[in-house]
Amino acid sequence: MELKRVVVTGFGAITPIGNNATEYWENLVKGESGAAPITLFDATNFKTKFACEVKGFDPLQYFDKKEAKKMDRNTQLGLVAAREAVATSRIIEDNVDKNRVGVIWGSGIGGLETFETEVLGWSNTDIPRFNPFFIPKMIADITPGHISIEYGFHGPNYTTVSACASSANAIIDSKMLIQLGKADVIVCGGSEAAVTASGVGGFNAMMALSTRNDDPKTASRPFDKDRDGFVLGEGAGCIILEEYEHAVKRGAKIYAELKGGGLSADAHHMTAPHPEGLGAYLVMKNCLEDAGLTADEVDHINMHGTSTPLGDIAESNAISKLLGEHAYDIQINSTKSMTGHLLGAAGVIEAIAALGTIIHGIVPPTINHFTDDENIDSRLNFTFNEAVKKDVKVAMSNTFGFGGHNACVLFKKI
Repeated sequence: MELKRVVVTGFGAITPIGNNATEYWENLVKGESGAAPITLFDATNFKTKFACEVKGFDPLQYFDKKEAKKMDRNTQLGLVAAREAVATSRIIEDNVDKNRVGVIWGSGIGGLETFETEVLGWSNTDIPRFNPFFIPKMIADITPGHISIEYGFHGPNYTTVSACASSANAIIDSKMLIQLGKADVIVCGGSEAAVTASGVGGFNAMMALSTRNDDPKTASRPFDKDRDGFVLGEGAGCIILEEYEHAVKRGAKIYAELKGGGLSADAHHMTAPHPEGLGAYLVMKNCLEDAGLTADEVDHINMHGTSTPLGDIAESNAISKLLGEHAYDIQINSTKSMTGHLLGAAGVIEAIAALGTIIHGIVPPTINHFTDDENIDSRLNFTFNEAVKKDVKVAMSNTFGFGGHNACVLFKKI
């Protein structure tokens, strides 16, 4: 059986540095940081008092009051990104067969704010009173349900949960289903809204977050010698994947081909990366093999690059091992230096950033680089502090999650 080709015909985003895909891309190129003191809860007594929140988000600008009350912030953000992606793809205007349109969505945690609110409310009383929407608002799989209900999409519909790799897994699952002829179009992506007391407190307890409270905007500093942990972010992204012939037939604008998707496991530790970057190396190798490309055809890699002491070294070593001397000829970066770490939504918003390099011929910077780390190969081009113009024909994006889950996607200019 010959596998079908898969292309991108739309995308949308709501992030800490832009409330739509255009704003997001423009601020990536400018090198804007989304980090600021936390406003979503009182963080006075927390070790980390800042995060990368979505700015100025008012659910009532997007939903009526009754609708908004039935959704966790995680789902609200997801629907906003999905609406933008669906609109840019014009699949509704072109009357595609909705029985052949699926929705596959990633979320590492789901409705954390809802869970926190309900459990704290119950803890203050002996009477078990819960909101009837508690469970449907909280469960991680509810967002693709809402998207399919809004548009009447009857194709494959489910959620992928693999920590920070969740939305990258959603993209890869969608690709495979279209390749196999199980759908013509899939709305895929992910959302996360974990800037809550338990979210920040939990990651603080793991010593995973930066505590640079005196200077939040420079706290996320991937590959810098003085990095001290990631900055928690929130938001959502969505990509419309479509079978190539189907897209051509309806005259859709095609942004790029999703040529490869790779998966691997570290099989090493719950939260720490394999010290030699084995899982990172394997996932990129598998992605290239799936795409039918060689390492020397890669022009750009959007790295997972979380600004953690161990992770940045392991991933850098994996790139050097995979690409050899060619590693020094390409532009690599970490957009988490600007957005923070969106957990389950990281994969899709970084895939959109990688896609942007193909569309616009610009590689966004890795901001906040001050001091080289002697443990990281200084010959690698991390695109420090300023965007670089580059004709990108092949772009990859890495996403790794707690549990050792690794995913990598590869886009090619078409």
